[in-house]
Amino acid sequence: MLLTKYSNENDFEAGTDEAGRGCLAGPVTASAVILPKSFKNNLLNDSKQLSESKRLSLKPIIEKKAISYGVVHIYPAEIDVINILNASILGMHKAIDQLNTTPDFIIVDGNKFKAYKNIPHECIIKGDSKYMSIAAASVLAKTYRDLYMEKIHEEYPMYNWKQNKGYPTKEHRAAIKEYGITPYHRKSFRLLPEQFKLDL
Repeated sequence: MLLTKYSNENDFEAGTDEAGRGCLAGPVTASAVILPKSFKNNLLNDSKQLSESKRLSLKPIIEKKAISYGVVHIYPAEIDVINILNASILGMHKAIDQLNTTPDFIIVDGNKFKAYKNIPHECIIKGDSKYMSIAAASVLAKTYRDLYMEKIHEEYPMYNWKQNKGYPTKEHRAAIKEYGITPYHRKSFRLLPEQFKLDL
């Protein structure tokens, strides 16, 4: 079980996180979640520590029990223009925009964020393994992104996104070398090691 529910005594504290920052293809997906102080779940943890089946079982629980939540995809075309860090922060801002309750405070996984309106925030290294709302956001970001990658896998099955989710596996890079890139690939990323040339 996570150590802490809220970082302080705010009534409405939003946790926010993203998934897919290190991928070669697909969006970076961000989520923001406000949980009630009464929320309890012994399974909830950083999404990277959970199996796919556990994440999928948590998704409807979080969606039902949360005071409010938002999930946003930022797609490769925008990532390539503003870079992945800015795309991740933009996604978190847009996810907070979707909340139907304005948070009093925002806690962010990681060490980089830009102020959202005039709401105070705190960046927390490994926050997804310390605070329930960030962990819940990490689960929603990961599950929504995975479902998206499984959907576009049907369009380009040769890259096996259903399994690798767009991450830089050997198999994924071998497919890029053989078949080239798709509209879902991030052109600003190093899609192949330097010894291979890729005509974009």
